[in-house]
Amino acid sequence: MAETTINPGDELPPLSVRVTRDQLVRYAGAALDFNPIHWNERFAKEVGLPDVIAHGMLTMALGGRLVTDWLGDPGRLVSYGARFTRPVAVPDDENGALVEFTGKVGELRPDGTARIDITAKFDGRTVLGKANAVIRPS
Repeated sequence: MAETTINPGDELPPLSVRVTRDQLVRYAGAALDFNPIHWNERFAKEVGLPDVIAHGMLTMALGGRLVTDWLGDPGRLVSYGARFTRPVAVPDDENGALVEFTGKVGELRPDGTARIDITAKFDGRTVLGKANAVIRPS
């Protein structure tokens, strides 16, 4: 975090991430989440999804990265939560799915922490709902 003082409304530097099928395979191995909706296109479409989809927790983790990159110290992240509102469909190509994250300071709290409101979008639509982090600014 470049500045030591933050104010409500301050914006975090945006983060754009391309999620690829290769990343989904690696994430599945790390998380031990081998649900075929994350790697088998035929299965994903049979159950009504548009394509293979990214793990919700991977999408959420990328949103957390927006905050920890800005802070420069992941130890200053106190809590983080989000709801999964839409899937991120990941095409079978080298470009993957572009997920764009933005954030801003939503509130300074009396206990010295601050709430950061996070927006995550894929194809112009929000994919995480009520995503916010509580941080220690310094």
